[in-house]
Amino acid sequence: MPILPKLEFAPALPARFKFFSVQLLWFGYHQAMSCLFPLAIFGTLALSQAISWPGYLHRYDAILLLLLGVQLLMYLSGLETPDEIKVICVFHLIGLALELYKVHMGSWSYPEPGCTKLLGVPLYSGFMYASVASYMCQVWRRLRMDMTGWPGLPAAGLLGGAIYLNFFTHHFLPDVRWWLTALVLLVFRRTRILYRVREKVYRMPLTVAFCLVGFFIWLAENIATFLGAWTYPDQRESWHLVGFGKISSWFLLVIISVIIVAQLKHVKGRRMS
Repeated sequence: MPILPKLEFAPALPARFKFFSVQLLWFGYHQAMSCLFPLAIFGTLALSQAISWPGYLHRYDAILLLLLGVQLLMYLSGLETPDEIKVICVFHLIGLALELYKVHMGSWSYPEPGCTKLLGVPLYSGFMYASVASYMCQVWRRLRMDMTGWPGLPAAGLLGGAIYLNFFTHHFLPDVRWWLTALVLLVFRRTRILYRVREKVYRMPLTVAFCLVGFFIWLAENIATFLGAWTYPDQRESWHLVGFGKISSWFLLVIISVIIVAQLKHVKGRRMS
C-alpha cells in the first residue's frame, strides 16, 4: 500500500494571516496620512473650545489662522503638492458658497462672534469642505488609485452639477436627492476604483466607496457639531446626534468631490502622456 505524503496546512494559515496583516497596516497607514488635514481640523476645534480666548481674538478667527498655518505647513513639508493645493482652494470656494446660502436660509448657524465672518459665515468653514478634497487627493496619490468604467465628463459633470444645484433649490423646489441617488447608482454602476497596497491591486465599486466616505463624514459632522464648529437649529438648546438622513447629503457631496478630483486627475494624466 503506497504511503501518501503528509499534508501540512498549518504554515499556510500564518503566512496568509501575516500577508493580510501587513496589507491592512499599510492600508491603515496611508488612510491615516490622507486624513492629516481633517484630523488637524478636529484638533483645532477641540483646542479652540478648551481655551479661553482674550477679547481681541475671537475663536472663529483663531481657527482660521491655525488652519491656514496647518495648510502652509503641509505644503512646505511636501505633504501636499501644488496641484493638490489648487484643488483644495477650489473646494474651499465651493463650500463657502454653499455655506453662505445655507446660513442665509437658516439651515444652520455660527452663533459666536468673529471678525472673519462673511454674512454670518466664518471663513474657516470652507476648510471643512476642503478637507474632503485634501483626503481625496492624498488617498488617490498614496494608493495610486485609478478607475475603470468611468462614465465620462458629460454624464458625470451634469450629474455632479445637478447634485450641487439641488443643495440650493430644495428650499423652494421639490427635493430630488433620492432621484439623484438613483441616477448615481445607474451612471456609476460599472465604475470600479482600483487601489494598490504595496504591489497588490484591489477593486471596489465606486458607489460603495461613496457610501463609506459619506458615513465617515457623518461621524465627523457629529464630532464637529459637538465641538461647536456650527449649530443646527435643533441643537441650540443642547447637542444631540445629527440625524441619519444627513448621510444622504454627505453621500451626494462626496460624489461631487470624486467627480472633480477624478476629472482633474484624468486631464493631468492626458497631459503627461
